[in-house]
Amino acid sequence: MTYTLRKATLADFPAINALFGEMMLSIYGKTDAAYTESNMTHYFNDSEDWICVAESEGRIIGFLSMEVHREEQTYIYFDDISVTANLRGQGIGNALFDEGEKFARSLGISILVLHVEQHNIARHLYERRGFTQHGAVGTRLRMVKHLT
Repeated sequence: MTYTLRKATLADFPAINALFGEMMLSIYGKTDAAYTESNMTHYFNDSEDWICVAESEGRIIGFLSMEVHREEQTYIYFDDISVTANLRGQGIGNALFDEGEKFARSLGISILVLHVEQHNIARHLYERRGFTQHGAVGTRLRMVKHLT
């Protein structure tokens, strides 16, 4: 399968939202949560936050949303990642993570943070990519990776 990675635009919102629904279904068995354009605008304005999409034949097949946090500790928060169900396991998620790490390095940020449900099989992908557990909130694990 061939695909390209690029920065999302507001026109990609419906496809990103559909992939978010797929992610919610695979994790929680339901799709009752969805993005709204108003809670996504920070990704499409001039902020540092952005969404990387994987696209194949004009179709969005995966995305990674990233938020830059410049607080006491500066880090990139990998908010959501989703690859369409029938294409998982083909390296698309890894390619999105590679792009996220490249983005962090371009900003001089060496810390990546994400949360994952303890039962989510994607946790193993994150561990293979160097993320380690740094606490839990309810059923979610906080995972951190330090780039070298």
